[in-house]
Order: sequence, then C-alpha cells, then structure tokens
Amino acid sequence: MMQAIAASTALTPNLAPALELLAARKSFGAVAALRDARLHMLPGEVHALLGENGAGKSTIVKILAGVHAPDAGVLKVDGRAVSFKTPADARRAGIAVIYQEPTLFGALSITENIYMGRQLTDRFGRLQHRAMSAEVEKLLQRMGVSLDPARIVQGLSIADQQVVEIAKALSQQAHILIMDEPTAALSKLEVERLFAIVRRLREQGVALLFITHRLEEVFALTQRLTIMRDGAFVMTGLTAQMDAELIVRHMVGRDLGNYYPRPDTVPGAVALKVKGLSRRGVFKDISFEVRKGEIVALAGLVGAGRSEVARAIFGIDAADAGEVWINGLPLNLGHPGAAVDAGLALVPEDRRQQGLVMTASIARNATLTMIRRLSHCGFMRVADEMQTSAEWGKKLKLKAHDYGANVATLSGGNQQKVVLAKWLATGPSVLIIDEPTRGIDVGAKAEVYHTIAQLLEQGLAVLMISSELPEVLGMAHRVIVLNEGRIAAQLSRDQMNEETIMAAALGQEESVV
Repeated sequence: MMQAIAASTALTPNLAPALELLAARKSFGAVAALRDARLHMLPGEVHALLGENGAGKSTIVKILAGVHAPDAGVLKVDGRAVSFKTPADARRAGIAVIYQEPTLFGALSITENIYMGRQLTDRFGRLQHRAMSAEVEKLLQRMGVSLDPARIVQGLSIADQQVVEIAKALSQQAHILIMDEPTAALSKLEVERLFAIVRRLREQGVALLFITHRLEEVFALTQRLTIMRDGAFVMTGLTAQMDAELIVRHMVGRDLGNYYPRPDTVPGAVALKVKGLSRRGVFKDISFEVRKGEIVALAGLVGAGRSEVARAIFGIDAADAGEVWINGLPLNLGHPGAAVDAGLALVPEDRRQQGLVMTASIARNATLTMIRRLSHCGFMRVADEMQTSAEWGKKLKLKAHDYGANVATLSGGNQQKVVLAKWLATGPSVLIIDEPTRGIDVGAKAEVYHTIAQLLEQGLAVLMISSELPEVLGMAHRVIVLNEGRIAAQLSRDQMNEETIMAAALGQEESVV
C-alpha cells in the first residue's frame, strides 16, 4: 500500500506533481477541441476539472487515458515526460479512468473482472483462485467496502460496479484516478459511500481528478479545481477560496445573474389535481395540487416512486386507482394522447432513450408533437418543420447551426432544450419535467432555469422531479417528499431545507407536515 499522505499535503505548493499537462492542443479536422489545456495534479488531492459541455474536458480525459495523442504540448507523470500511443501505455504509467457507465463482464465474478487478462498462475500455469480472491479482499478492505469477491457482477448496482472498477485500477498499481461524472446515476447514500472511498484513497496518496456538473460535490470533496472554457485553460485555484457564483462566472465567461431565478409569482387557479393515485407495489394514495404560476417539486430517494407517479399521471403506466384533473376537467387515465389534448406535457428523465429519436434531425425531434398540426392531407412540408423548430430554438436559445443535423450532434444541454421545445410547442398548461438538468453543464442549467421561470410568469404550472436538493430548494415553491411510494411530507417554501427534505425521504415521522 502507498505511504499515507496527510490531508494538508495536497495543498503543499512544493510537492512534486503526480501529473502535469502543459500547453496541450488537439484538433479534429477544422474543429479545435483544445487550444491551451493545462492541468497540475498533486498526490493526495482530489482535483476538480470543470467547464461547460464543449470546454474540452472529455478531450483531456482521452489524452490522459491514451485514447488520443495531443497535437502539441507536454504530458508528465511523476515528473517524467510521457507519450501514450495506446490506453495500455496510460495504464502502465499508473493512470486509470472510472467512467460513468462501468464496463464489466456481467457473467463473471468480481475477482474475475479485476484480474481479467492478467490472472495469477502457479509455475504449472494453473489459476491461483485463492490468491486472487485474497488480493481482491485486501483491495476492498483498503477502500472500506464490504463485497464478496466471488459475487457475480450481473445484478450489482451501478455504485457497486464503480467500486469494482476502482479496485481493478488499484490492482494495476494506479496512483492517478480520473472519475468522469461518477455520481450521475447514484442515489444520495451511494454518493456518500463513493465520497468516503475517494477520501480514503486520497489519504493513501492517490491523486484523483473529479469531473462533475454538480457544484455542491466540488465543494464537498475537492481541494483544488481547474476551469476550462472553449478548449482553453482559464484558471486553477483552491476550492476553499471559491464560491459557486465565481466558479460559474469563470466557466461561462459571463455573469449569469440569479442562478435560480425563482419568480415571486402568485399561484393562480389549480391546473393539476391528483387524488388517491395508486399503482400496486409502486406507490399508494398520492394526492396533491399544482397551481398556475407555481413549481411543485417531487423529492425522495431513488426508488421512492417519483418518476412512476409522473408516468401514471401522463398515462404511460396504468394506475390501479385514483383520479387526475387538468384545469378542472377529469383526465382519462392510461392514455397519453388524451393527456396531451388536455394540456399536459412530460419531459422524461432519460432524454436520449425516452425524449428524443437520436437518429433523427433536430427539426424532426422538435416538431414530433406537432406533426398533425403541421400536416396537410397527410403531408408535412420540410419548410414548415424547419421554420417551427427554428422559432422554438430561438425562444430557448438553442445552439444549433443546422436544424437538419442529427440531434445526437448536440450537447446534453441543447438536447434537453429540443425536448422542451417539442413539448412547449403543444401549448401545455401543465408541464411535468423529470430531472430537468441531469448531465448538463452549469451554463445550460441556468438557461433551463430561466426558461422555466419565464413559463411560470406566463401561467404555466410545473411539476418538477429532481434528485438535486439545491435545485429543489432554489426553484420550487412547494415540495412533496415521497418515501417508499407514499407521501411523507408536503413542505411550503419556508419549511424547506435539506434536513427536513432528507428526514422525510428517510421516513422519519416527525418530518411529516
């Protein structure tokens, strides 16, 4: 095991860097992905790499991982200049990347995955199962995790699979770990466990590069941060000397004003009323109201039933009992078409799988809900499709040069805007938006928040589902907290804080209001 390094060592300026990237440039054809990338990582620190989508973060990761070679610049590991031709070169230098989606063999055990391609054998070539299992047990203990090395990977949670990936990296003597959006698919408790593992590794001298769009994670976990913008280095500094507003300003190159522009709208008439909605084994007796000009947030832990409630209201999943009214009129449950006709819109949690046709153009995706309205005698003119999509793109500040281009070419934030455009074009009175800013950068988040705020001022009622408590606290007028499929609390704005929401999400009786 590496010699432990005290926490304060990570901030010692004269400590030899574990990794340096100097004046790196990288172009793909005419597109300059990196113009001047710089990174300086110390042993025993967690270092955040921040920037909007398109800032160059992914290109830096691929250079460090040996996937791409820089066109210019210098990469040093432990003070020695290196040149990676393959990912295997990077692994031999002690660099490992932990991606958001683990790449493991589901039918094999944890031990078999960790030792894939480099199994321990005796002098007769026989596999040393006990020795490998014992080494894996030591690795898991080093991280403070209790997992059975013989357990098959298939069926493990994403969080446990990430643990296996980290153990695999450590078994290859990695001392520089790059974690790319590792918390995107994790629950709050799983995030806390991952953070405990990261802190433990940091104390053992590992240098960790942490990439995230969640600023609260930056402040909770990292000691220093580097900000990129448009492929170029902006600044490096101590996290403790920064605040969210300053970080955002460096990332986007401008002042975003009020990050959470929750307008002080006076809620109007009830636009959405849900009474006694139930689905056997999923949620039970869900009742609430959302008024015009109001955001009501559905909060709770993963598996509490938030998205399932939204799907039942919209009619994607059948409810066993309950009633829903839109603007005072009863909704025919179980029929999404009826929901749309009644003025209901749903922006789903997974925009790529459920909200977009990834093989279709931006214009086609933006007008999918408008096909009947734009068609004449069964035909729709391409000019009408392009004009309508461009109008909504302008309203939502969509960054797209060619609306005929494939929607997959857009960044995550702009893809989310296309999904919003598709539904806002229907003229809804109630918008259900599930994880509105998952996987998008802070600049795009701010634009989505401002769009929602403008819609509120126009009288739209919004039911928002979010796993990010700062987002809930910053945007919502009221919050409904679910615990195991039931309403645990309904909190007004002056009752909302992280403690009351989490207490209700965990089922503590005293939190129910």
